[in-house]
Amino acid sequence: MAERREKGSSITRVLEIIEAVACADHPLSPADLAEMLDIPKPSVHRLLQQLQSSGYLQTNMRGLLLPDKRLHTISLGVLYSNRYKSVRQTILQKLSAEIGETCGIAIPDGIEMIYYDRHQSNWPLQINLPVGTRTPVWCTASGKLYLSTLQESRLHKVIDNLPLEKMARNTIDSRQKLKDSLADIRETEIGIDNEEFIDGMVACSVPVKDQDGRLLACLFTHAPVIRKSLDELVKYVPLMHESAKSLGEFVTEQ
Repeated sequence: MAERREKGSSITRVLEIIEAVACADHPLSPADLAEMLDIPKPSVHRLLQQLQSSGYLQTNMRGLLLPDKRLHTISLGVLYSNRYKSVRQTILQKLSAEIGETCGIAIPDGIEMIYYDRHQSNWPLQINLPVGTRTPVWCTASGKLYLSTLQESRLHKVIDNLPLEKMARNTIDSRQKLKDSLADIRETEIGIDNEEFIDGMVACSVPVKDQDGRLLACLFTHAPVIRKSLDELVKYVPLMHESAKSLGEFVTEQ
């Protein structure tokens, strides 16, 4: 009986550690976790070794803790689950019909954004970016919106190490210009892509937030410029904010 209680206690501690690392707005140290969760330091180090060796957590160059591949896989699995899909698709379908263009949801993964859901428009001419597509953060509406939410110190380190590869005619390849662009996005909370990722395509994006105001995902729409200009697309931002709010409330309630 004592063994079963100890096992349950260890499982609870593991889940508490994973939750703390996943929800933190900055990387945590083992000492931070020990204090936050009231777990003895030797126990924290033992559990962290197990989580790192199993691929759930990793450490950065300073020895601070970050989610690793298996934890990212779990989070994506939850988001992809059928329990969420029908509601997501209903919201995306309604928004797509109102805008008349493809709408979707993207989430950050390192220096890429992953398209994990979308509703395709019915126009003969459209840009096909299927679910699972990975796009750069520095030249997409959702990617730039995500970057704008990072803390200043972290943001500068990320930008200073981005390749800033020229993807299209208007890709921003100057680090200072990108920082200036992100400062504007931080104020408006509207990510824009003015033919920066694909020639002939414009896009805009708004944040999907949790109840604490943290970014959960980015809700985007894109269109060929021969059908809609960026200014025309941005006019639908109020509708996008309504849909983003619905998405955030739905996920938070689950």
